[in-house]
Amino acid sequence: MTYPEQTGSEWVFPDISLAPAGKDFVITDGDLAPATLSAAYRAGFFPMHIKDENDKEILAWFSPDPRGILKLENFIVSRSLARSIKKFAVKYDQDFSKVLVGCANPSRAQGWINNEIKDAYQKLFELKLAHSVGVYNSNNELVGGLYGVEIGGLFAGESMFHTARDASKVALYWLIEKLKSKPGARLLDVQWQTPHLAGLGVHEVSRVEYLELLRVALKSEPAFG
Repeated sequence: MTYPEQTGSEWVFPDISLAPAGKDFVITDGDLAPATLSAAYRAGFFPMHIKDENDKEILAWFSPDPRGILKLENFIVSRSLARSIKKFAVKYDQDFSKVLVGCANPSRAQGWINNEIKDAYQKLFELKLAHSVGVYNSNNELVGGLYGVEIGGLFAGESMFHTARDASKVALYWLIEKLKSKPGARLLDVQWQTPHLAGLGVHEVSRVEYLELLRVALKSEPAFG
């Protein structure tokens, strides 16, 4: 896939439909310029840093197989979550930087959001390609949230955090409500399925199925607008 609409990216991502099935496909090199990130998501990749043989961080691009996605109609709202939804307030695209900092908290296990990632997604937010959902308590304090990238009908969830019980799940609930608010095909990509996410309705699809869902979703208008 060469994607001529890559908005000026000098990097061309490979056709991952030809990649070996059943494992994460990883390539390295490139940069985190907005055009490169946009091209990556359109091609089915997302970035993370990994360590090389010298324990130095390098930029890598992942395409997992299988891939974790959440069909909007499959989101599971437990009784406790239903109560929490009523307890918290939510704001879209407010305090994006604070949500990003919350997700990047270095004390979190397996933290991967470094300063380079933060700067890159802040730029995407300024270009209206990245969005946040912030969750607030009765004192208007940010207690949870999530952020991700929206291109067409694709919403690629990057990370979420909480400092109050269920606050990140509340953010996910309101993200789904936002995505439902506009017609068109929607693909909510969560990268990998975990036991926690499976409990919310996330399931796995093959890379081939993911690419077809992505192709269709990219034709839709964004929900955040």
